[in-house]
Amino acid sequence: MDDSSDAGGNGDLVAGPAKIPVPHEVAEAVRTLIRWAGDDPAREGLRETPQRVARAWKEYCAGYGDDPAIHLARIFEEVGGYDEIVLLKDIPFQSHCEHHMAPIIGKAHIAYLPGNYVVGISKLARVLHAFARRLQVQERLTAEVADCIWDNLKPQGVAVVIEASHACMTARGVRTPGVAMVTSRMMGVFRDDERSRKEILALMGC
Repeated sequence: MDDSSDAGGNGDLVAGPAKIPVPHEVAEAVRTLIRWAGDDPAREGLRETPQRVARAWKEYCAGYGDDPAIHLARIFEEVGGYDEIVLLKDIPFQSHCEHHMAPIIGKAHIAYLPGNYVVGISKLARVLHAFARRLQVQERLTAEVADCIWDNLKPQGVAVVIEASHACMTARGVRTPGVAMVTSRMMGVFRDDERSRKEILALMGC
């Protein structure tokens, strides 16, 4: 149970050890939305919902406080002569559509062909999450991840393919579940050389 209270209008600013303060106007905005949807924000089950929603959105959008390039700052030059593709497949991620603030849930494949440097493989996932934890459109997310790797690692090629389901389409509007959107961005050799492009897409299973 959330231990914050609305008593006296000050509960929005009361934070437990692991909680961030919620400004009154933010909580009130959620209450307004609840009323507009047709429910009573004062009833027991919804009383603490504004604080929970506000803190949840801070978590969903934590990427605004994360510089993706930082995750690529530590690079390695000693790779034992390795000069082939580096690929991280099926990275799960969650984001939110900037048009309806509805969930985007999917997976990404991220690959690069090293130039002089490689990076810890987990850093590719961190770059993805840093951009995904913002209000997004899938096309921009795909481009941002690829561009960040290209600009910071200076590789010979970058390939990013993202496949995701959008709740703004599956749960509202056209209401068509089971549909996935696929976007890709190819840079360097993966864009210019057809054989390299076919190779990476085959490795990704696309």
